Amino acid sequence: MSKAMTSNARKKDTREKIELGGLIVKAGLRYEKRALLLGLLIDAGRRIKGDETEKSRLAAIGAEAFGHDGE
Repeated sequence: MSKAMTSNARKKDTREKIELGGLIVKAGLRYEKRALLLGLLIDAGRRIKGDETEKSRLAAIGAEAFGHDGE
Protein backbone atom coordinates (compact mmCIF):
# COMPACT_ATOMS: atom_id res chain seq x y z
CA MET A 1 0.00 0.00 0.00
CA SER A 2 2.80 2.41 0.88
CA LYS A 3 4.44 1.82 -2.49
CA ALA A 4 1.18 2.63 -4.31
CA MET A 5 0.74 5.83 -2.32
CA THR A 6 4.31 6.86 -3.09
CA SER A 7 3.74 6.14 -6.77
CA ASN A 8 0.52 8.17 -6.80
CA ALA A 9 2.20 11.06 -5.01
CA ARG A 10 5.04 11.03 -7.53
CA LYS A 11 2.59 10.99 -10.44
CA LYS A 12 0.68 13.91 -8.94
CA ASP A 13 3.92 15.85 -8.40
CA THR A 14 5.06 15.17 -11.97
CA ARG A 15 1.70 16.25 -13.39
CA GLU A 16 1.81 19.47 -11.39
CA LYS A 17 5.31 20.28 -12.67
CA ILE A 18 4.25 19.65 -16.25
CA GLU A 19 1.27 21.98 -15.82
CA LEU A 20 3.47 24.69 -14.30
CA GLY A 21 5.89 24.38 -17.21
CA GLY A 22 2.94 24.82 -19.55
CA LEU A 23 2.22 28.16 -17.89
CA ILE A 24 5.73 29.35 -18.74
CA VAL A 25 5.12 28.40 -22.38
CA LYS A 26 1.67 30.03 -22.38
CA ALA A 27 3.18 33.24 -21.03
CA GLY A 28 5.54 33.33 -24.03
CA LEU A 29 8.63 32.77 -21.88
CA ARG A 30 9.69 29.36 -23.20
CA TYR A 31 13.09 30.51 -24.42
CA GLU A 32 14.06 32.76 -21.54
CA LYS A 33 16.91 31.75 -19.25
CA ARG A 34 15.92 29.84 -16.15
CA ALA A 35 17.57 32.39 -13.88
CA LEU A 36 15.38 35.12 -15.39
CA LEU A 37 12.23 33.02 -14.94
CA LEU A 38 13.08 32.29 -11.33
CA GLY A 39 13.85 35.96 -10.72
CA LEU A 40 10.49 36.96 -12.20
CA LEU A 41 8.66 34.51 -9.98
CA ILE A 42 10.55 35.51 -6.83
CA ASP A 43 9.93 39.19 -7.52
CA ALA A 44 6.23 38.58 -8.21
CA GLY A 45 5.92 36.51 -5.05
CA ARG A 46 7.38 39.34 -3.01
CA ARG A 47 5.17 41.96 -4.66
CA ILE A 48 1.91 40.09 -4.08
CA LYS A 49 2.54 39.22 -0.41
CA GLY A 50 -0.24 40.98 1.43
CA ASP A 51 -1.25 43.03 -1.62
CA GLU A 52 -4.71 41.84 -2.59
CA THR A 53 -5.02 44.54 -5.25
CA GLU A 54 -1.90 43.30 -7.07
CA LYS A 55 -3.04 39.69 -6.73
CA SER A 56 -6.40 40.59 -8.26
CA ARG A 57 -4.77 42.54 -11.07
CA LEU A 58 -2.47 39.68 -11.99
CA ALA A 59 -5.26 37.10 -11.65
CA ALA A 60 -7.37 39.11 -14.10
CA ILE A 61 -4.51 39.14 -16.61
CA GLY A 62 -4.14 35.37 -16.25
CA ALA A 63 -7.87 34.72 -16.50
CA GLU A 64 -8.00 36.77 -19.69
CA ALA A 65 -5.10 34.78 -21.16
CA PHE A 66 -6.85 31.50 -20.34
CA GLY A 67 -10.06 32.85 -21.81
CA HIS A 68 -8.47 33.32 -25.21
CA ASP A 69 -7.88 29.59 -25.66
CA GLY A 70 -10.96 28.18 -23.96
CA GLU A 71 -9.20 27.01 -20.77
